[in-house]
Amino acid sequence: MGTSRKFASNTDLYADPGLTEGVDYARRFRRHEWFDDDLTEQSAVQRTTILAPHGGGIEAGTSELCLAIAGYHPADLIPTPADGPLHDYWMFEGLRDSGNSELHVTSTGCDDHVARALAAGSLNAVGLHGCTTSEAELPNGTQAVLVGGLNTTFKSHLLTRLTAARIRAIDADSVPDLNGDEPLNIANRTLLGVGAQLELTTPLRRAMFRINTRADRKNTTLRLFWSFTTAARAAIADLEATQPIP
Repeated sequence: MGTSRKFASNTDLYADPGLTEGVDYARRFRRHEWFDDDLTEQSAVQRTTILAPHGGGIEAGTSELCLAIAGYHPADLIPTPADGPLHDYWMFEGLRDSGNSELHVTSTGCDDHVARALAAGSLNAVGLHGCTTSEAELPNGTQAVLVGGLNTTFKSHLLTRLTAARIRAIDADSVPDLNGDEPLNIANRTLLGVGAQLELTTPLRRAMFRINTRADRKNTTLRLFWSFTTAARAAIADLEATQPIP
């Protein structure tokens, strides 16, 4: 996961004259259209947003997972599976050949206006992150995901579904630095004030792609990638199935 040494917020980063959007970094998002003209019934609302604050070359693999969990194939953005469901998403990506870690802004410092708007307009959000095994307090080479955030129900569904998919899922309460319990964490800035955070170790993310480069990851996803995606989407479905329309 790491910490930002240079930029306290996205606003701070965007204002740096030494950085160029489209060269050093990029922002991608999708907000799905909703329309309600019914005077007698309440329509559905957007329930879950997927976030990757450190995508591209910052925390490798999180951009691709963000798209896939939102319901879009990372290679061509075709809805996958074809019958959905689809979720809103936002990501910030490092585009450099090297030195992308300098672009890391902490989740509590994430103040991108689109990210804030999407999170604030959703009942739920899940933030995707990468961490080293050392940061996760695990042995070198361990493939695991730490499940955190303030939404304990969401956490429970994620732990259950990921474990059932034979992915080592650990309650992040055991690693305070990665547990995503800060109210200002972008994943917790939802309508309900709670969300979820997934911290994937480097070995787990590497094992998801045949070629682990920014250019090739989207085209070389492996079975583990889709097993993780399916489990995360199932956990979201479990959560949404029990939530009344506000």
